[in-house]
Amino acid sequence: MKAVGYYESGEVDREEALLDLELPRPNAVGHDLLVQVQAVSVNPVDTKIRAMRPASEGEAAVLGWDAVGTVVALGDQVTGFEVGEQVWYAGAIDRPGTNAEYHLVDARIVGHAPKTASLAEAAALPLTTLTAWEMLFDRLRVDTPVPGAAPAVLIIGGAGGVGSIAIQLLRAKTDLTIIATASRPETQAWVKELGAHHVIDHRAPLDQQVADHGIGAPGFVFSTTHSDHYVEQVAELIAPQGRFGLIDDPQSFNILPLKHKAVSLHWEFMYTRSLFGTADIAEQGKILNETAALVDAHKIKSTVTDSFGVINAANLLDAHRLIESGTAKGKLVLEGF
Repeated sequence: MKAVGYYESGEVDREEALLDLELPRPNAVGHDLLVQVQAVSVNPVDTKIRAMRPASEGEAAVLGWDAVGTVVALGDQVTGFEVGEQVWYAGAIDRPGTNAEYHLVDARIVGHAPKTASLAEAAALPLTTLTAWEMLFDRLRVDTPVPGAAPAVLIIGGAGGVGSIAIQLLRAKTDLTIIATASRPETQAWVKELGAHHVIDHRAPLDQQVADHGIGAPGFVFSTTHSDHYVEQVAELIAPQGRFGLIDDPQSFNILPLKHKAVSLHWEFMYTRSLFGTADIAEQGKILNETAALVDAHKIKSTVTDSFGVINAANLLDAHRLIESGTAKGKLVLEGF
């Protein structure tokens, strides 16, 4: 089967940063589905792993953690799926990725794809949706009010892939006021279009901009990027006993400013359930099924913003470069081999 991967990790502009490969087609056993991949999207995690995680000696590392495709085989412990069904999922970080014609995935973290979305539209959503959903509803528990706080959420990095879907999930499932950060006219327009009630500039002090809107101190802050740069500002603007969540990987993170207000800190890692085989691993499949229903009900739209053509090394490298530039908004997708 065709696939894209690497043998040595490193910078994106190396000649062999990503390679077109021919690999054996895998077989489905146990809880696994074998999926014929039709479209994928590219996430920051792809670029980080390509740059830093070595491949096993003599083996190619295949990236990709978003896919939509058709089930072609079932393991003997799979329930709830049939050959020929279209599915979507974000995969597992400790297994080969979706940049391959055929891909094995644990059925418990797979959902039935939305019926009204195109392949590209569907491929853009699984990883960011799972990340945003788990942060908002499992970690920050935004449906449980913070006593005395404004019923509001500040999203730092509202125009990125995760911020883009977090705004929509909040609008679809809560009555909370959404404040999102964006710095450029096009990204500010994007987050407004997605449903943010207020947009502020993360290049200027956040605490004063939040105060200027007169809604009070928000109970929740969701930081998607550069969280270490904003922790002191968050400590100023968040309500006492508020909840602060982050998803990025700062080299260091000083939590001391949060103590005075007894702010709780929550770190979301979308792969935890699959990596540790948690007792609630099947929650990811349920989240994706509920999201598909929201898409089909036109309460959530895809966050795809750019298509990079077919799935091959050259096109994936172009997508990696755009993500690493820090200027991407929404999601980048590729379709077919």
